[in-house]
Amino acid sequence: MITMCIRYTLDIYKLADFETYARNWPEPIRRCGGDLLGYFLPTKLAGPTNIALALINFPDLAAYEKYREALLRDTGAAANVAAVDASQAILIEDRSFLRRVPE
Repeated sequence: MITMCIRYTLDIYKLADFETYARNWPEPIRRCGGDLLGYFLPTKLAGPTNIALALINFPDLAAYEKYREALLRDTGAAANVAAVDASQAILIEDRSFLRRVPE
């Protein structure tokens, strides 16, 4: 199992636009083969207020590659990306893969 971590740097004045974007992802992600653990928005309690995360599980790298191909053809995914691009809520988007430490 691998987990893709997407770290977003956001325009703090457009957090509502990003939240809409995040709420629109669960179905396209599932439809394309990902297992969404969740989107995590910043708070004012501690830490940066312009950083959000998304965590998505895949059985292996091959499954992730199939997911990416399917996502590129998914009309719901394309519409969601177009909307957030138009809003310019996301300033930077970084992806990395993580592996869980066995218990």
